Amino acid sequence: MVLHQSSTTRNTKQISSFSLHLIKGRWSMFFASVLIMSLSGAGYIFALYSGEIKTTLGYDQSTLNLVSTFKDLGGTVGIMSGLINEISPPWVVLLLGAAMSFSGYFMIWLPVTGKIGKPPVWQMCLFIFIGANSQTFANTGALVTCVTNFPQGRGAVLGLLKGFVGLSGAIISQLYHAFYGHDPKSLILFIGWLPAVVSLVFLPIIRVLKPVRHGNDLKILYNFLYVSLGLAGFLMAVIIAQHSFQFSKAEYTATAAVVVTLLLAPMAIVIREELKLWKANQDQMVDRLPTKSIAEDIGSKTPLEKEVSCWRTAFTAPERGEDFTILQALFSMDMLLLFATTAFGVGGVLTAIDNLAQIGQSLGYKKATISTFVSLVSIWNYLGRVGAGFVSEVLFVKYKFPRPLMLTIVLCIACVGHLLIAFGVSCGLYFSSVVMGFCNGAQWPLIFAIISEICGLKYYSTLLNWGAAAIPVGTYVLNVVVAGRLYDKEAERQMRAKGMVRKAGQDLTCMGVECYRRSFFIITGATVFACLLSIILVVRTRDLYRGDIYKKFRDEEGVERKMGEDNNK
Repeated sequence: MVLHQSSTTRNTKQISSFSLHLIKGRWSMFFASVLIMSLSGAGYIFALYSGEIKTTLGYDQSTLNLVSTFKDLGGTVGIMSGLINEISPPWVVLLLGAAMSFSGYFMIWLPVTGKIGKPPVWQMCLFIFIGANSQTFANTGALVTCVTNFPQGRGAVLGLLKGFVGLSGAIISQLYHAFYGHDPKSLILFIGWLPAVVSLVFLPIIRVLKPVRHGNDLKILYNFLYVSLGLAGFLMAVIIAQHSFQFSKAEYTATAAVVVTLLLAPMAIVIREELKLWKANQDQMVDRLPTKSIAEDIGSKTPLEKEVSCWRTAFTAPERGEDFTILQALFSMDMLLLFATTAFGVGGVLTAIDNLAQIGQSLGYKKATISTFVSLVSIWNYLGRVGAGFVSEVLFVKYKFPRPLMLTIVLCIACVGHLLIAFGVSCGLYFSSVVMGFCNGAQWPLIFAIISEICGLKYYSTLLNWGAAAIPVGTYVLNVVVAGRLYDKEAERQMRAKGMVRKAGQDLTCMGVECYRRSFFIITGATVFACLLSIILVVRTRDLYRGDIYKKFRDEEGVERKMGEDNNK
């Protein structure tokens, strides 16, 4: 009886010990980050509820475009979240993001449903900016923390996490239809509370850990990749089916259940890997004193030596690969080249994606066809993100293939898609939509990894968001100034040719290849310019990528492992 009680007590202690280890484990942290990123793409589904805002609040198209502009601005300008992350732990950033997500979209939901009166347009712009800006807080709190914890696999980590962001619009859409059917007003509230709840649930798990690499890390990330590929394939099949057939509420619920199951499937990988680590730790403790877990929290930092003012060192940057200060990075030629490359490269691709529906209409494609390939852009986006992340990591580790050169290749491929639109090639929009979605996704992990490899990880949260700030600049110039104005100019010319006069507030509709021909010749030229800038960056960073970027992380791990062994003797 005593032996039975002793065995039961021992088993209970082991279960408690493993449960605590599982919660604190770095793979659990990575899985939590995956779930947060999977629901952080509310900005990608603006089209699903924008019509409801326009109708209930009586907006014209220009006013709705203004609201959409502030949505895009909020989703890309994350300098504030980066600065907050520099002086606080990740849970603070995620908590603020959750509060912003709910408050921003909740304040939009109130007037749309008639709970309060119609607010001024500037207030609606502010509300949607706050709601969309919560996405940058999720990016900073989860993604930056994962890169810090997995510095030697950052390409694969960035590709996976940004890939799940690419799928998030399709994921949220499936869950929304299961919860609310076809009620766009409820969708506004849904994208406010769901990401906020998920972030709050995982607040204690997302934290900075000591970056210790195991030999099978990349293999484990591949397991996550395989699950995500299954999820992407299922979503693609469901999107095509939903555009071909009318789904009932029960069918939407069934598809959402499969989506949730696939999202939670990596938990089996996490439990398996954390169990191996826990057993290894238990074996080490048999003949030694208990040591701290490999995934040790380093939130409490040791006192630093007094540093020189950052203003004095702003123009004296360290060697590439070392930790730059924020000002050193902002004033460095490498960062300026990457900023301009991002503005013109990503800006051109996003212009094509934002105008896909109107391009299809002007070229005479059917509405059902346009709706299908616009919906599938998120799938190609995902494939670009995970493909560029994993392929660039493998090529860099095995062959020292520089990531800036892969970025150049992606930009060259994007030029092909732009030219297909400019020349109006028969059925070319099918291929162009795939190219645009893939290239848009592929650029993100490459750009974010390049920033970390050139400027270090010390101020990565701020520098990552600074790099993303180039996107509104590029999209404003190429989308609004170039594509928008030239489209309107051609549409007005066609109206005059028909002897018609445009009335005040009347929408402009353009038909034919000429609607976007000049625009995409200009966008192609801008993308070629971005290619040239990235080639300059390849030349400037060739010595960095010929070396061993990950050596310092292996050296730090070796020192800490040696210190741990000495302490246990």
